[in-house]
Amino acid sequence: MNKPFVADEHFQNEDFAKNPLPKADYEACIFEGCQFQDGFLDNQNFVDCTFTDCDLSNTNIAHTIWNNVRFESCKLLGLSLDTSAAGLLTVTFSNCNLTLANFGGQSLKKTHFIGSNLTQADFTNTDLTESNFTDCNLDHALFENTNLNKADLSKAFNFNIDPEANFIKQAIFCKEELIGLLKKHDIVVQ
Repeated sequence: MNKPFVADEHFQNEDFAKNPLPKADYEACIFEGCQFQDGFLDNQNFVDCTFTDCDLSNTNIAHTIWNNVRFESCKLLGLSLDTSAAGLLTVTFSNCNLTLANFGGQSLKKTHFIGSNLTQADFTNTDLTESNFTDCNLDHALFENTNLNKADLSKAFNFNIDPEANFIKQAIFCKEELIGLLKKHDIVVQ
């Protein structure tokens, strides 16, 4: 069964938590001020779409394709991006709240997380090669078997990354935040 194709639509201030977004292939659509929290966006396809000031907290996004999708100033609490379609996840986050988001096992090479709150986000087994974490709060974010090769964490803060349990070759860090690589040793740096 083919899904409908929706292109170049602008959805503004819609409450998709109460009235779910119809299953379709969405291309070059803008979602502005829309509510999706605790709702269903599973098995959807989004290509070249932008979500601005939307709330997708705890939304079911299982098997959803996010291809070249931008999230700007969105609330994405507890979002399980680990359930999205593998290999078809190319996203950008700007000034988003991604507290408790789960990215586990996804390939997110060259992903930009700019000015976002990633408190307690789970990056276990995630490929973040060449990703950018400018002005991101990574307090209690989980990094285990995570590929951070060539990632830019020079302006990230509150991170706790074990270099022995992750891949960090040529990753960029600010010297003032290097304590985030030593926390497991329980040492005092002054």
